[in-house]
Amino acid sequence: MDTSKICYIVGGGADYGLPFTPGEHDLVIAADAGFRSLDGCGIPADYIIGDFDSLDYIPQSLNVIRLSPEKDMTDMSAAVDIGIERGYKLFHLYGGTGGRIDHTIANLQLIASLAGQDKQGFLFGQDSVITAIHNTSLSFREIPSGYISVFSHTEQSFGVYLRGLKYELTDAMLKSTFPLGVSNEFTGTKSSITVENGTLLIVMPCQSLAQIEWSI
Repeated sequence: MDTSKICYIVGGGADYGLPFTPGEHDLVIAADAGFRSLDGCGIPADYIIGDFDSLDYIPQSLNVIRLSPEKDMTDMSAAVDIGIERGYKLFHLYGGTGGRIDHTIANLQLIASLAGQDKQGFLFGQDSVITAIHNTSLSFREIPSGYISVFSHTEQSFGVYLRGLKYELTDAMLKSTFPLGVSNEFTGTKSSITVENGTLLIVMPCQSLAQIEWSI
């Protein structure tokens, strides 16, 4: 995974702050009312996209992409498509939770879709971040404590291994209808989550993001 450049996308959900400073090679996209949050933080957007039903006005800028209100994708999904077209594989999504529950569910599906395309999406909430993995592993350096939950996004996920957590699993099968992986815990040792066949959603503290061991 190329972690040298990040596509930041800010939506119009709950604003828990934008704790990032874009680097030279990063891309920043405002999805509809996410422009208000970016503008308030003084972070310029490379693209502003949406039908602007939430923002209630259309920003006067050359980098505005106006979408029809009647469409088959969300504004956040359209923003992700821009990042993919620009060659990005790592996506940080803000303002995608805490508002309408249907939009939150749509964004969970969005990060699961990214995982299926060999990309990584992180959906930031107030105190936690959600990501997804598909037929692969996610490893962490030593994290002293904190809860981490693992759910099957696909109907069934096979070959699930949890290592270095309080509750370990070996070659397990998780179902989308039973939360066996909820409320696990970091233990201060290196840990990993693996799924051989399926897609997992992983909910963890925001600070654990910095402890991910990325494979090259």
